Amino acid sequence: MLKVIIFVLLIGVVASLFSGLVFLFKDSDRQDSKRTLYALGIRVTLAAALLLTVFYGLYTGQLKMGTNAPWHQQTRGGEAPGTGAPEGADAPAVPADAAPPAEPR
Repeated sequence: MLKVIIFVLLIGVVASLFSGLVFLFKDSDRQDSKRTLYALGIRVTLAAALLLTVFYGLYTGQLKMGTNAPWHQQTRGGEAPGTGAPEGADAPAVPADAAPPAEPR
């Protein structure tokens, strides 16, 4: 639900931005028009609400920063995407074509 609210606020900010641009061009010859100023006020208010909503989501744990993106999720085979290696496996310390270490005497 929180992501839907964030999406709606973001669309509102963009719509207010473009409406302000339209009002700026249409009302450029009229000195007494305040539609551009009102569009700016609405955009600032929506942007503040958007920031507060994102901070609320981060604070409550509904939104997370870090590795919760779809490309960070484990695949069906247990491999990290694109590597062919098991999830969490480290790269070998020695390259595969290096000579084996000498046997101790």
